[in-house]
Amino acid sequence: MKTIRALFCIASLLFVTTTAFANSVNINTADATELAEMINGVGLKKAQEIVRYREQKGPFKTIEDLANIKGIGQATIEKNRQHMTTSGDAGKHARKE
Repeated sequence: MKTIRALFCIASLLFVTTTAFANSVNINTADATELAEMINGVGLKKAQEIVRYREQKGPFKTIEDLANIKGIGQATIEKNRQHMTTSGDAGKHARKE
């Protein structure tokens, strides 16, 4: 019974981790449409500013670097932090414009 319970816990953890990863967006590779869809509180114009900023200044080193964009503050960053990344493969949200 303990083995079954342990396997269930492991399976649940893998599901949650995979689901969270699949719903993340890489702010260094996503296009403006994807950013607008995935980041709560960011519309298409603000998402275009994110893309423009990274094209001019290079990739974001941290999620907090989004605060360098006018109109994006800590509140927006905090409510979206769990599904944003700056590196690695963010699943389907890594296509090119």
